[in-house]
Amino acid sequence: MPSSARTTPRRTDFNDIPPEFEPTRTHPIRVRSRPMPDSVRIAEHTHGWAQLAYASRGVLRVTTPGTTWMVPPSRAIWIPPRVTHEVLIVEEAFLRTLYVDESIVPRELAACRVVEVSGLLREAIAALDVRDLPHARERLLCTLALDEIIRSAPLPLAVPMPREKRLRALCEALLADPAHPGSLEHWAAQVGASSRTIARLFRQELGLSFSHWRQQAILARAIPLLNQGKPMSFIAETLGYRSQSAFSAMFRRAFGQSPRAFIAPGNAPHADGRTDTDGHETTAGKAREREKKTDDDLGLSGVRDDDGNRQEKRDGTRSDRPGHMTDQA
Repeated sequence: MPSSARTTPRRTDFNDIPPEFEPTRTHPIRVRSRPMPDSVRIAEHTHGWAQLAYASRGVLRVTTPGTTWMVPPSRAIWIPPRVTHEVLIVEEAFLRTLYVDESIVPRELAACRVVEVSGLLREAIAALDVRDLPHARERLLCTLALDEIIRSAPLPLAVPMPREKRLRALCEALLADPAHPGSLEHWAAQVGASSRTIARLFRQELGLSFSHWRQQAILARAIPLLNQGKPMSFIAETLGYRSQSAFSAMFRRAFGQSPRAFIAPGNAPHADGRTDTDGHETTAGKAREREKKTDDDLGLSGVRDDDGNRQEKRDGTRSDRPGHMTDQA
């Protein structure tokens, strides 16, 4: 069963990394594969090597200074050397982590990013997850894996977080309840500031408007719901939309594909229907059928428009409902 957002995380010390997984110049990439139960939090830590965290199933939430990242199945997060980070296993996951020696980290990978795990990258990771690889083969696989990471376009799965205390309180409340329809004026009042001040802080600290930032928070909340296989109507309503088409249109603009097609690669097999490298067995036909489904055909007038902004009702009133700050995780 998927974990509740209210589940208290079980903390795990990052020092459980056995020495044999630490990369060296001789063996510059080490792969660690393991199942992870839901709600485990790998405590904030840093190390002198880079890492690529990849869940073939399950959802990860990674926190780095100033940003929260959601990592769906078959996507990976790249974390450069010495970047402080904390990992929460949002749902039971099969986690593969590449530890990459700093000596081979290319300059193109100087910042964190979430990327698609291509079939070629997935197979390179699996091939590296073998003991006693011949040195020449190991070097070639390392080069291939890094090249695939560089070639993967970053995905918009980051939710930037501010430092200013009033804006931070506002953003944390919205992350806990991104579907809350409160306006900028409502949230500004909750933290004791004017709407003009909060709008200015969003631009200064995050480089985003309030509505754009809220859309990122909504997308982050949508990922685990999609991965759980929740009905699209339920997801749209949970995130403040009364129309599947409005939610799907916003999602398509962000990711270039429908919500179902976006999440399908996390459960999809090889093109010929074979079992994937983690032992999941489904037919290619079913995966293709999932990707063909569209989400744009139940058009009730929505609380939010296609960009996640509140719409005017026909009587000219806003669709806000009374709300309050919440600490729900």
